[in-house]
Amino acid sequence: MLITVTRTGGFAGRERIASLDTEYRSDGAELERLAERALSGECPAGREPVPDGFHYVVHVDGKLVELRDPYLTEEQRQLIVAVLGEGA
Repeated sequence: MLITVTRTGGFAGRERIASLDTEYRSDGAELERLAERALSGECPAGREPVPDGFHYVVHVDGKLVELRDPYLTEEQRQLIVAVLGEGA
């Protein structure tokens, strides 16, 4: 499973993109379950962005979701941290 996260916004307005392929990772099955739960969670469609908040686009095997801080579920936050390698 290929998981890609694009983060934009924030105070500096920089874009950050990271991907990971679960196929050869020892924690691959766990990350796949996390991705499935994260994508099945609530999406903030129609919610207003907050000043200097992050906006995320998450691609998982052809599925795409758009997410915004501070409206992330715990699973969405964990997935973003796992892929970007830093706090969401």
